[in-house]
Amino acid sequence: MEDQKITLVTGRKCTVSGEWETQGRLSTIIYVSKGEIMPAYCGKNVKWILIRKG
Repeated sequence: MEDQKITLVTGRKCTVSGEWETQGRLSTIIYVSKGEIMPAYCGKNVKWILIRKG
């Protein structure tokens, strides 16, 4: 069974430290620590998907 993807949106508190990638046409990968607020990207609210815990 595949692990469930962890997703968060801009403005939410990060629940898992690791590398996060944006979903959509504009794409980037950032490191966010647990407890930090998920950022906007290019001035827009985005959905972030955890790609690597750490």
